Amino acid sequence: MFGRSKLLSKLFWPAIVTGIMLFSACENDINKVRELSGNQVNADVDTIHGVDVIYSDSAKVRFRVLAPLLLQYQGKKPYNLMPKTVNVIIFNKEDLSQMGTLTADTGIQSGDGNKLEFHKNVVAKNAKGETFKSDELIWDKNTKTMHSDKVVQIRMANGDIMNGTGFQSDQTMAHWTITHSTGIFNVTDAPTQ
Repeated sequence: MFGRSKLLSKLFWPAIVTGIMLFSACENDINKVRELSGNQVNADVDTIHGVDVIYSDSAKVRFRVLAPLLLQYQGKKPYNLMPKTVNVIIFNKEDLSQMGTLTADTGIQSGDGNKLEFHKNVVAKNAKGETFKSDELIWDKNTKTMHSDKVVQIRMANGDIMNGTGFQSDQTMAHWTITHSTGIFNVTDAPTQ
């Protein structure tokens, strides 16, 4: 009988140790799942239809943003997504006349609201009649600038075309620079006398 007790002891303790190890391994896996779930950015989504937002500066209307759909993602890094086109109207702050427009397939706004990114088929027009085309344009409301590191094409009011791989402008698109530029310019012969 004493030999049998030693045999059970030899079998029983390894089983207990194995059970404890398995239980602690499961606990670590559960903690990992909880940690990953806590890091999930898109935990809650609010859906808003028919968005019409006015941005003002010193109590004067500067911009109007329109989108048919806005998805507000909550979590550690909240942001807003406009997945079905976005339109921006740029106003002259003195007389509220329209100075320009901007359209894009999608728009993303940072959680603090200070940065708007426009993606795919971005087209902007300014008061001079210049048209800007790119696949990306980033509007930084803190610095009051718009920029892109992507390929940009600018068509002037007279038909001249500028191409480049970088763009910087004020937020009204009136004063801009383009980098790595090439262009197609219309040249007319001066009349001879």
